[in-house]
Amino acid sequence: MGGLSEKKAGLAQRKDKEYEMAQDTGYSGLLTGQIARVMFAIPFAAFAAFHFRHAEKMQSVVPDWIVGSPTLWVYATGAVLALGAFCFLTGAFTYQAGLAVGTMLLVFAFLLHFPKAMSAGLTEPSDSMLNFLKDFALAGAAYYIGGRASY
Repeated sequence: MGGLSEKKAGLAQRKDKEYEMAQDTGYSGLLTGQIARVMFAIPFAAFAAFHFRHAEKMQSVVPDWIVGSPTLWVYATGAVLALGAFCFLTGAFTYQAGLAVGTMLLVFAFLLHFPKAMSAGLTEPSDSMLNFLKDFALAGAAYYIGGRASY
């Protein structure tokens, strides 16, 4: 039993030390922390605006097998993107935003883009493969930024 509690204590001390180091890095920490978070949020705000302004055009991307109104799904996606962007920009609920946006992007990557990419073949890059890789990478970044949040 002592081994488990010692490991937990060691992990807590390491996280505290990492947090202190991140606070003391000056301009480097600013670039990799707050500025990077803002840079990450701005495209999501733009994506959200596209979803709200062009919902009729974007509904064609929603697969037929998804239940409900395609326009409603486009608006719901835009809402998640807008809330995620807001949270990343302000630093409020960053952990939850990272989980929500990251999970949504992973779902899109594997349920929407990956099947289309596989049907197109892997010999040449397709839009679906590029969208799969983009969403996969952005999901990882959302999880990372959310994980760095100081609750």
